[in-house]
Amino acid sequence: MKKKVILAYSGGLDTTVIIPWLKENYDYDVVAACIDVGQGTETDGLEQKALDTGACKYYLINCEEEFVEDYVYPTLKADAVYEGKYLLGTSIARPLIAKKLVEIAIQEGASAICHGATGKGNDQVRFELGIKALAPELEIIAPWRIWDIKSREDEIEYLEKRGIPVPMKKDDTYSRDKNLWHLSHEGLELEDPANEPNYDKLLHLSVTPEKAPDTPEYVVIDFEEGIPVKVNGETMSPASIVKKLNEIGGKNAIGTIDLVENRVVGMKSRGVYETPGGTILYAAHKELEYLCLDKQTQSFKQIVANKFAELTYSGEWFTPLREALSAFVDETQKTVTGTVKLKLYKGNIIPAGAKSPYSLYNESLASFTTGDLYSHKDAEGFINLFGLPLKVNALMKKKNELNKEQKDAATLGV
Repeated sequence: MKKKVILAYSGGLDTTVIIPWLKENYDYDVVAACIDVGQGTETDGLEQKALDTGACKYYLINCEEEFVEDYVYPTLKADAVYEGKYLLGTSIARPLIAKKLVEIAIQEGASAICHGATGKGNDQVRFELGIKALAPELEIIAPWRIWDIKSREDEIEYLEKRGIPVPMKKDDTYSRDKNLWHLSHEGLELEDPANEPNYDKLLHLSVTPEKAPDTPEYVVIDFEEGIPVKVNGETMSPASIVKKLNEIGGKNAIGTIDLVENRVVGMKSRGVYETPGGTILYAAHKELEYLCLDKQTQSFKQIVANKFAELTYSGEWFTPLREALSAFVDETQKTVTGTVKLKLYKGNIIPAGAKSPYSLYNESLASFTTGDLYSHKDAEGFINLFGLPLKVNALMKKKNELNKEQKDAATLGV
C-alpha cells in the first residue's frame, strides 16, 4: 500500500501545481484537504479540480465558527495587533489549518503533510510549528524549498505544459489569502513600497473612502466578557457577527491598511490587508476596555497584547506562553461586558458612546461639580507625596550647585 500525504489544498496556483508535482516526485497517494475558514465561493468546484489533477481523495472541512471562537476571539480579547497595524488575519488561521491537517492525517493513516507556503514566507513557519506541536512524528513536505520552480510564471508554464487549467489570469498574479477575518494582497505593484496600491483593482471586501457613502452609519455592538454577542440588537453566532460587520465595514471603507512588515524569516515585505469587520470589533472592544479596566491592568495588558501578537505572527500559537497569556487575558475580560456605539464614516471609526454594568467611570468623581466621594482638599496632600521625589531631587541639585559655587570661590581666593 502506498504512503499517503495530506496536502493543504486551496485550489490556487501553488496547490494546483503541487498535486501533479507530488505525483511525479513522490510515490505517495495525495489527499487534498481544504480547510474552510471563510474562503466563501473559493471552495466551489475544488473537489473535482483536485481529483482531476491527481488527488485520490478530497476533504472540505468547514471551520468558520471554530475559527472565530477559538482563534479570532482570543486574539481580539488580547487586543493583539502586529507592528501597530496588522490584525493577524492569516496568522490566526494557520494554527487551525495545521490542527485540522493533523486530524485528517491521523484519520487517513498518512505519513506526511504537504503545504504550499514559500521558502521566503511566514506561513511555512506557522504550518510547521503547528504540525510539530501536535504531531511531531509526521513528515513535512515543502515543495517551494526543494523544487526547481522559481516564480509564478514558472508555475503557469508547468501547468500549461501538462494541459492543466491555470487558476488565475497572467495579468492578475497578486498573492491573496482570504478567510472570514480578512483578505490579504501581495505582489505586482506592491513589491515596490514607493508605489501607491491600485485599490480599485485590489479591494474585494471594501471600497475606497471616495466611494463610501456621504452619510455616516452607526453600529451598536454588545459584548459579554470581551466577546461580541450582538450587532445592532440582534444576537448572532460568532461567524455571522464577523460576516455582518464585514458587510457594514466594507461599504464604509473601514479596515484597509498598507503595511511594510517584518517577516519571521528576517526580511521585510509589503502587503495590503482588508479587515473591515475585525477593525470595527477591535475599536468597539477597546472602547469598552477603556470603561471597564483599571489603570494597572490596562497598562500591563498593552504589554501582553504586543507579546501575544508577536507569538501569533510567528506561528507560536500552540505554546505554553501563548496559552498562559490567554489565561491572563480571559481573567481581565470578566468585567468587559456592555454596549458600544460607533459611527462609521469614509474609513473612520468614531466612538459614539459606551455603557457597562462594570463601568469604572464614576460621574460623582469625574464631574467638575464636587461630589461626595472626592474632596478637592485631598489633592494637596496627594500631590505633596506624589511629587516628593521631584522635590528631593531638586533640593539635591541646588545643594550641589551651592557647594560648587563655594568651592570655586575658595579656589579663586575670593
